[in-house]
Amino acid sequence: MDRVILVDEHDIEIGSMEKMEAHIQGLLHRAFSVFIFNSQGEMLLQQRALRKYHSGGLWTNTCCSHPKPNETTLDAAHRRLQEEMGFDTPLVKAFSFKYKAEFTNRLTEHEFDHVFVGYHDGKIESNFDEVENYAYRSMEKIEASFAQQADFYTEWFLIAFPKVKEWMATREVIS
Repeated sequence: MDRVILVDEHDIEIGSMEKMEAHIQGLLHRAFSVFIFNSQGEMLLQQRALRKYHSGGLWTNTCCSHPKPNETTLDAAHRRLQEEMGFDTPLVKAFSFKYKAEFTNRLTEHEFDHVFVGYHDGKIESNFDEVENYAYRSMEKIEASFAQQADFYTEWFLIAFPKVKEWMATREVIS
């Protein structure tokens, strides 16, 4: 049974809870989102597996999940990148943000989301239990698609994308 780390508004740990129960109650918990870019500056998107408990079939950042109790957020990000996409790469913490989104299946994501950025040009071996499909896309193409296809993307991706774009604009290109 997977557990998530419950946190307060400042990301201070206040306990843990079974993952689905936290989503049913809509309690604030720690999460992370990983954004991977290739050497051409394209972002690696994944389409969530259709059978996911929410947002199945929607496109989103490279991977995302929750750290387990007694696991650092960075270690969890590396673990899930390997589990979902079949590779690992150095990651840099970019920023954090909070959001709350309610879904039609009565679950609520209420997350204190830590965002990590990395680079990868190598092999991808996605896990079909987690990932339906994946693709590298330019930031411009992704942003342009929001106007007509915003419902193709996860709630958190629509919030995080402009923040990642802003963060990337202040950094040197790393490959």
